Amino acid sequence: MDDKSIIELYFRRDENALRQTKELYGERLIALAYRILQSREDAEECENDTYMKAWASIPPQKPQHFFAYLAKICRNTALNMAEKQKAEKRSAVIVELSDELSECLPDKRSFEDTAEQELGEIISEFLKTLSKENRIIFVRRYFLSETISDISKALGISESKVKSSLFRTRNKLRDYLSKEESL
Repeated sequence: MDDKSIIELYFRRDENALRQTKELYGERLIALAYRILQSREDAEECENDTYMKAWASIPPQKPQHFFAYLAKICRNTALNMAEKQKAEKRSAVIVELSDELSECLPDKRSFEDTAEQELGEIISEFLKTLSKENRIIFVRRYFLSETISDISKALGISESKVKSSLFRTRNKLRDYLSKEESL
């Protein structure tokens, strides 16, 4: 069954939509949540929460890119769970990714009032300026939370090339955000 057919099931409020979604994307969602939480049990809980949130939001939402829609829900659910679980001791993976991206913000105070959605739109526009390969590397690292090693293997490039790409992209993002801030 394809994405369009599954979304139609959601619109008809047919519970088969959940089974089809799990069959098509379940393992990918679990893998995404696991990279953040480092616990299979917690990842499976996030997967199930993702289905319930998708059920509650479709309709009225009609996602054009179904997996991206589910991945965003799953990632946010996993990050929220990690934040709750690690209130006293944060996950090393989240700290590492946060530290890497914090280099990009020219002045954190200037973005505190920026709505998360607006910042997301700015970053989406920035990603359109990148080559396909650099965009894929950036999204796999900072949205899907994949390791440098996993990205390297998936794309068939060296780890040093992945690291260089991420470093250059973060610098470009910092410059891009600086320009946006001055507008």
